[in-house]
Amino acid sequence: MATFPSPGAISAFSDRLVARDLPDLPDERRAAVVAFVGHRVATLPTPMRLGVGMVALAVAAAGRLIGLDRVTGLLAAHPLPVLGEYVRLVRSLAYAYVWENWPATAAAGAPLVVTA
Repeated sequence: MATFPSPGAISAFSDRLVARDLPDLPDERRAAVVAFVGHRVATLPTPMRLGVGMVALAVAAAGRLIGLDRVTGLLAAHPLPVLGEYVRLVRSLAYAYVWENWPATAAAGAPLVVTA
């Protein structure tokens, strides 16, 4: 059975946004963050999930037209009404997951070496 919003649309945008915001985050950690964001969006209450899904589809469509990296950069740099809330949702989930699971993480996402 198909789900709405498409997990692919959420994952693709989340991956690009996390890679842009936390460029030094290791790939396996970024994959875990993206999976977490997708799971949390899938468990939102139906009205919110539908709204997020509509925005995700619009972002995915724009990404197919001009490139997802360009769309992600534009939305990250210029918070637009409604679309900016989508960016904030993904960022808040991603950041919370990163620093909850790996508190010794630098601002750019690199794991910090903790010495005792």
